[in-house]
Amino acid sequence: MVRSAQAIFPFQSLARWASVAVLGLSLGGCLGYDGEYARGYVVDQHALDQVKVGSSAEQVLVVLGTPSTTSTIGGSAWYYISQKVDRPLAYSAAEVTDQRVMAVYFTPQKKVERIANYGMQDGKVFDFISRTTPTGGAEQGFVKNLFRNLLRF
Repeated sequence: MVRSAQAIFPFQSLARWASVAVLGLSLGGCLGYDGEYARGYVVDQHALDQVKVGSSAEQVLVVLGTPSTTSTIGGSAWYYISQKVDRPLAYSAAEVTDQRVMAVYFTPQKKVERIANYGMQDGKVFDFISRTTPTGGAEQGFVKNLFRNLLRF
């Protein structure tokens, strides 16, 4: 049994249209994709303005919410960490374009001592609130503490 060209043609046309529809639907998921998004704690400037020096830790908790992490010794600092990530294509690797750490430092009486907004500027840690970089040697290192403790005996 031999089929005529007219009988086969409608099926080829239908197959082409189906292929175009499937391709269009699969690419349609990529349209409107905005590859920049935020991860972590997104700082609300209005909420941050409500936290002032002298505020209690409870007030900070109510206004800013639970911190991403706290300092390991005494809990005298709370850190709110965020990142801005850019992914130009839906399945490409994500690249961190900005990283911020909002630090709230407390006195021993659990009152806000100061607020710092650390980020990366020119490859160095930078406090965007006071416009300063942390000085080297301000924090004591492991080796310095080790030698200081050895000399106490």
